[in-house]
Amino acid sequence: MKPSGYNSRYGMFASFSDDVPEGKFQFSASDDILALGFEARCGSEILRGYVPPEDSTAVAALREAGGSLVGKTAIDEFKICSFGMTAECGVPRNPYDPDRCCGGSSAGAAAAAATIPGHVALASSSGAGINVPASFCGVYGLTPTWGRVSRHGLIDYAGSCDRIGLMSADPADFRKLLPRISFRDPRDPSSMAQPDLDLGLGAPKSVAVFKDWEWMVSKEVRPIFENALAELGDKGVRVDAVELPSLRYAVAAHRAIAAAEGSTSLARYCGLRYGRQDGDLSLGFDEYFTNMRSEHFGMAAKFASVFGTYVRMMDVRGSYYMDAVAVRGALVAEFKRIFENHDAVVLPTVPTVAPRFDEIKGLGLQESEYVETLSLPHGLAGMPHVTMPCGYASGMPVGMQLLADHWKEGTVIAAAEAWSKSFKTIKPGAVK
Repeated sequence: MKPSGYNSRYGMFASFSDDVPEGKFQFSASDDILALGFEARCGSEILRGYVPPEDSTAVAALREAGGSLVGKTAIDEFKICSFGMTAECGVPRNPYDPDRCCGGSSAGAAAAAATIPGHVALASSSGAGINVPASFCGVYGLTPTWGRVSRHGLIDYAGSCDRIGLMSADPADFRKLLPRISFRDPRDPSSMAQPDLDLGLGAPKSVAVFKDWEWMVSKEVRPIFENALAELGDKGVRVDAVELPSLRYAVAAHRAIAAAEGSTSLARYCGLRYGRQDGDLSLGFDEYFTNMRSEHFGMAAKFASVFGTYVRMMDVRGSYYMDAVAVRGALVAEFKRIFENHDAVVLPTVPTVAPRFDEIKGLGLQESEYVETLSLPHGLAGMPHVTMPCGYASGMPVGMQLLADHWKEGTVIAAAEAWSKSFKTIKPGAVK
């Protein structure tokens, strides 16, 4: 199926129909997940024209399960940013307010899941790439344990962080479709060590929340999350405050690790192998590569290439990259201690509602990273998590995320299903 053009409302190149045969379903895949018949640009001009020779493992599995791939959704260039504004094909508009962003990196996937009835979006994350847009667009987003879903056919950015997950307005889709894409794939060695998927786990009976979380979120998000915690308590869930000392270092650690791995991944895009190959071939190799990358990489990819190369240099590697790896290990150990006495951890997904485009233009680097503060720790630790809508502020959705120990996707899926039975989702256009 060929795309019919970019639609900023749905955040995708799409060609879909409202008529779905019985027993079938329609799904989309983000622009970094390979699919026959669709370009795979990974949000970058340098990959324009690249059509993959095969489906990714995840897309092939959903097709075999009765799914019809109807579109490729927009992502930030190489999954680097947080607002969905660097996608080469165009910027998706938030379904609740077209003057606001959808979040990133999987911006289009969230817009499609929120806008198209019954739609399931195959999305990706290198840290908070599913959580943030799902929260901003008021849908459920599932990010499985790293290694649970094969990454064969996923265009890498940061291999030790990259994951494929799902977005939907109905978390029951996770229980139905996650088993279809969760299996050992010899083409992705990281998937070979996974234990069997156990969806028989019940919703958590005890959850932990980080101390002083209220100082990390905006005033409009704070009362909504407080109400969500109170509702969990009313449902018989024990809520305890705990400490996570390494939380303060998570954003910096993720930036160093992702950039170091990303700079090596980006090195393959030189204007000869994939996508754009229209440079001046009379030039020497170095000049040709430099010209192509300078012209067709966006600023985010250029920054990641330079910064990632720097943190891998022998003289500074111990002060940046190795310290970041140590922070990752500390985060995993601290989470493991929490899970000794709790079934899950609960947090606001994003400290604020989706910002307006004019607000984003004035943000500095640290302010831009603020939206990922509460999602990157478990993204870096590779743990499964789900974000779910828990209220509305100023007419915009607010998300709540729940994470569990490695390989316990059943816990977070059961939690999302239980939450959806009592939480009344308000569709775009109906929020006052």
